[in-house]
Order: sequence, then structure tokens, then C-alpha cells
Amino acid sequence: MRKTAAKAGAKKHIAKKPAAKKPAAKKSAPRPKKIVSAYDPALLKRILESLDDDKAEQIVTIDLGDRSSLCDAIVVASGRSSRHVASIAEHLARRLKDAGYGTRPMNGTAQGDWALVDAGDVIVHVFRPEVRAYYDLEGMWSVEEPARARAAR
Repeated sequence: MRKTAAKAGAKKHIAKKPAAKKPAAKKSAPRPKKIVSAYDPALLKRILESLDDDKAEQIVTIDLGDRSSLCDAIVVASGRSSRHVASIAEHLARRLKDAGYGTRPMNGTAQGDWALVDAGDVIVHVFRPEVRAYYDLEGMWSVEEPARARAAR
């Protein structure tokens, strides 16, 4: 009983919590810098040379700048036939690998209507002429699109 009486008469000692610190003033987030074309000019030069060496036709480079987070530039070219389109894409991927850009993913070489080579910051589309006219990528990414639409009316 002694222990119980001693416990009953003793004051409970409650530990105080330290005072809460004031939160530090929040720093404003840094403003995002304007995105400029950051693709490697040597990469674009290699792509254009490869397309020219393989006799690609109507080669067009579209600089996307800050219009897309997918890539910085698109290169659109035409091949004369399905076999030519597939050959251009395969040669380009092989040349980029040999130049040290690594294995580049390709799509569409089996069908040969539209082949795509993802070179990282530059995406290359190689079409048969009929397919290129149908999809009209240049028109889709063109800045002058409203002028083209007005002219078509």
C-alpha cells in the first residue's frame, strides 16, 4: 500500500513541448528560362547529309523551338517508293549509331509508307509522296498556317 499512496500523492511531471519555430520565409520559385533550340547542329547536319546521300527528295527542316517539348526540330523528307523510304530510314539510323549517337528507334520501316527515326532532339519523318501530302506535317507545324487557310477559301 505504501507504493500506491506514494504514487497518489506525487505530482505528475509533464514535459513541456518546445515552442514551435516560425516557418522560414518562402523563397519564390525561379522563373523558367525561355527555351531556345538546344539541338546539336552537328546532329542536324549529319541527318541532312545522310538524307541527301540516299537521294531523299523535298527535304524540309521545321524548327519547333519552344512550341513542343517532344523535340526541337522535325525533318520531313520523301522517298520514291516504299523500299526507298525504308532504306533511307535504316541507313540514317545506322549512320547515327556509327557516329556515336547510339541505337536510334525506328518505326514504319516494314510497311514503307511512313518511316520515323527518333534521333533524340530531332525527329525524322520519311514519307512516300502520296502519304506525305495526305498527312501534311509541314502544314500542321507551320507558323503561316492561318495564311494558308485563308488562301484556300
